[in-house]
Amino acid sequence: MERLDCVVKSDMKELLFDEKTIKNRVEELGTEITKYYENDEAELVVVGILRGSTLFFADLIRFVNLPISIDFMAISSYGNSSQSGIVKIVKDLEADVTGKNILIVEDIIDTGKTLKYLLHYFQERGAKTVKVASMLDKPERRLVEISGDFVGFEVPNDFIVGYGLDYNQSYRNLPYIISLKEEVYK
Repeated sequence: MERLDCVVKSDMKELLFDEKTIKNRVEELGTEITKYYENDEAELVVVGILRGSTLFFADLIRFVNLPISIDFMAISSYGNSSQSGIVKIVKDLEADVTGKNILIVEDIIDTGKTLKYLLHYFQERGAKTVKVASMLDKPERRLVEISGDFVGFEVPNDFIVGYGLDYNQSYRNLPYIISLKEEVYK
């Protein structure tokens, strides 16, 4: 929490994970991913979902001790969590995924709707396998049955920011993860 001066202290409800805790867990996830894919001869394509996953993505791939290729997607979701929600691909992959192992890297698994859409999308495009690495998981908000394969931490149903997650494009650059007080985002 040595860099807490980057955020207005009055905005923070709780420090959830400090820099060291995050770094250690990301390294563990990289090791788990390496072990999972080390005997698979198919190409591994690590797909970062913009923008929230960027910090986690960059740190994670440094700990994956395998040949990989990387790509990015940008997704927009319309509708709130109580409605059907429409997923739109704003930026698609440049690579062909046919016969390849796809590892989707997300910042947080929330309702699960976007992730479910992406899993189906890659399966339809002929991926050999599709797995999910997510820094955070918020199961209390889940609206569809889905889970991550490589998950950093489970978080409460609070408004979470830092380490890539934002509120109105702010707080992304924090090296730690906090929850915000309700009056900040309401």
